[in-house]
Amino acid sequence: MKCIIIDDEKMSREILSIMILKSMHLFLEADFSNAIDAIKYLNDENNTIDVIFLDIHMPNFSGFDFIKTIKNPPHIILVTTDQNFALEAFNYECIIDYLVKPIQENRFNRAIERVEQKFENSKKSVSNIDSEIKEIYLNIDKRLVKVEVSTINFIKANGDYVFIKTDSQNYTVHTTLKKIEDKLSNSFFLKVHRSYIINLNKIIDIQDSTVLVGSKLIPVSKNNRSNLMFRLTLV
Repeated sequence: MKCIIIDDEKMSREILSIMILKSMHLFLEADFSNAIDAIKYLNDENNTIDVIFLDIHMPNFSGFDFIKTIKNPPHIILVTTDQNFALEAFNYECIIDYLVKPIQENRFNRAIERVEQKFENSKKSVSNIDSEIKEIYLNIDKRLVKVEVSTINFIKANGDYVFIKTDSQNYTVHTTLKKIEDKLSNSFFLKVHRSYIINLNKIIDIQDSTVLVGSKLIPVSKNNRSNLMFRLTLV
């Protein structure tokens, strides 16, 4: 993956350069001390970039200003000393991760893994769109009941059973949440809590640590909140 660095601090650029050189998957094409020069570089159609390491705090032109300026931005990893912009970062679909200075190498590597996963998911979404499961069969009272996957609102673990809420019916099935999760390969399902899987298309509202799916308020665990925000299309 071709990448560039945009950071007004020389030391920060040098540290990132060393980490990038250690990575087998990254190739540093250029680094810039200001966003204006980077924009000129990216406006050249011969310069195709996959990843940008972008500082938020820069004189006269912030990292967020930069993102708003360029068309079709590539994947971006924010780099900053300030942790308070994490929530704002979720408003930009192109932002993949958020690194706080001083950057730890293991945290840097995790960010690169997220970018690689994003590329992989993009490939899968194109190649597997027709192969996703459209319906599942539930074993209820020795009968196999067909359920259209798109009608499922949420699934809740309840001991040795799971409760499945659809648009029109409720089902209780003797199985585990993990087995259901493995069956639902569709891109619009997400486990948001150890006891809940939700259909992202059925979300009505999100507030703090809960989501409203239909008329049901469902908890979102702290560990899963970032995954939820990552999967949503924010505008």
